[in-house]
Amino acid sequence: MSAHIVLTRIDNRLVHGQVGVTWTRAVGANLIVVANDQAAADPLQQKLMATTADSTGVGIRFFSLQKTIDIIHKAADRQKIFIVVKTPADAVKLVEGGVPITKINVGNMHYGKGKKEITKKVYVDEQDQKDLLQLASHEDIRVFIEDYPGEKKFTVDESLFK
Repeated sequence: MSAHIVLTRIDNRLVHGQVGVTWTRAVGANLIVVANDQAAADPLQQKLMATTADSTGVGIRFFSLQKTIDIIHKAADRQKIFIVVKTPADAVKLVEGGVPITKINVGNMHYGKGKKEITKKVYVDEQDQKDLLQLASHEDIRVFIEDYPGEKKFTVDESLFK
């Protein structure tokens, strides 16, 4: 039996109100897993994110990418897991590590030098684009941009980057 992952979201802010409350409720998650090496080692960042999770009554765990890969298969059936990563590269590492991800929501990827606008909230550089297309190339993984539950979805494929 594989872990019950309801959604994986790429958001460079990790867990904040929109993720911790709106998305968690929309997907019916009861556990948020923040898979991020820096957050896993930063108690202050964890405390801030845990406050958001506590407000919705869901559990939250902070694991490095490797620890997520190592333990995700031990998750209980009753856990409806919402994984949050910071970058497309993090999602690629989880998928390559065997984490059974089927849906990836690209949420927030801030503007930075060398990044181009895909939507109002998603900016990518060449590596991000390559990673997103690699994820989308898996026939069992649906990758889409959706800022807020119920808003217009953009499927991630080659045409998105033209």
